[in-house]
This record gives sequence, structure tokens and C-alpha cells, in this order.
Amino acid sequence: MGRAKEIAVKVIPSNIANQFVKNNHYSGKVVPNSNLHFGCFLDNKLHGVMSYGPSINKKGTINLVEGTGWNEFIELNRMAFDDYLPKYSESRCIAISIRLIKKNAPHIKWIISFADGTQCGDGTIYRASGFKLVGVAKNAGICKLNNKVVHIKKTYDLGLTSSFLKKSDIPKLEMQGYKVEMLKGYQLKYIYLIDKSMTITKEILPFSEIDKQNAGMYKGEKISMQERRDKN
Repeated sequence: MGRAKEIAVKVIPSNIANQFVKNNHYSGKVVPNSNLHFGCFLDNKLHGVMSYGPSINKKGTINLVEGTGWNEFIELNRMAFDDYLPKYSESRCIAISIRLIKKNAPHIKWIISFADGTQCGDGTIYRASGFKLVGVAKNAGICKLNNKVVHIKKTYDLGLTSSFLKKSDIPKLEMQGYKVEMLKGYQLKYIYLIDKSMTITKEILPFSEIDKQNAGMYKGEKISMQERRDKN
């Protein structure tokens, strides 16, 4: 693991975390409801941030794990690392953050996260960190709204629609003069059980399902997992 063992992970203030995410995450955006931020330090400098917070769609998410209480799960909604950190840093940092959550917030039973296979990647780090794949679906959320990339939830936040989940809202937006283009790609859903006694209610998919659905992506490049293995 080399120098990855030297990385220190600790809670940091939101203003520092959010600025780092804006500077280093491919989207350039933070998730507004992130409320727990871990900084990853090497050589006494910040080189990575992991931001956690309540799931944006708690009602639609809580039943993914049987018997979950309203505040017993959390979403890892941003990971941003610069190029200074060595190989294996991301999976090590996630593992440390999970241990810290388990120790200091024992009411949190599981973690959900999403991989953006339309712009970034299919979740290589999640798989390396022991997350289970529970969903591979064609993108129905990330779009261009007047040529600006946003989640379709943004239309709800702006008061343009009564729901942020229905693609049927798109024609209505276009009638109001908005140009809406859904991005082509996939969204992948991952779950990590901190409490191993709990049961995921969704089918746990083999990672081969990613290539089966042609959903592979790495660093913004459309590429299958098999092609990546062949290159190595």
C-alpha cells in the first residue's frame, strides 16, 4: 500500500471541505445537505475530501435495507481527491471514514452511494471498498438545463416542476422555454452495511452486470471493466 498508510483522515469544517470539492470534483459542485466532512491529509496538507449527509430521497431509499430507522443510514455524496495521493488512497480513506462513523455515530447502520456513469465512473472505488452493487440503471436524473449540467431535482428546487423524479416533466419545461437534454449513460447504486446483521432488500448484483449492461466508465471514458483488465 506504500504511502497510502501515512494518510491521516479526520473531520474538517464544511467551508474547507466544500471549497476543496468545488476545486477538485469533476462536477465543481457540492451537495447542499452534506453535513459530515472528512479530510484526507498527507505531508500535513489536505489532498482529499469525503462528504456525507442525509440521502436526498430518504423515502425512496430507506427500504433498501430491512428494518432501517429514519436516521440510521447516510449517503456518501461527494468524494474528491487530487493527484498528489498515491495508489489505493481512496479505498483506504473510505475504510477509515467508515470506522470513524461506526465508532462515533453508532446509530448509522449503512451507507449508500451512487456512481455517475454518465460523466465520471462506474464505482471502481466502491467495489474496492466492499460496497455491494444493487442497481444499474439508465440515467434519468442528470441533464443539461439550458446547457448547464444539473440533476433534474434542480427543476424542483427552482420551482419549475412539482416533482424532480418524473421525466414527463421535460416537455412541460420545454414549453416554458427551457432546453432540457438528458445525458446518456448510467447511474449505479452501491450499499455498504456497517451493521452486518442487516439485510439488503434489493438483489445484490454481480459486478459483471456492469459490462452486461454496457455501463462501464472510468475517469469519464466509456470503457468496460474487461477492457481495463486487459490493459493492465
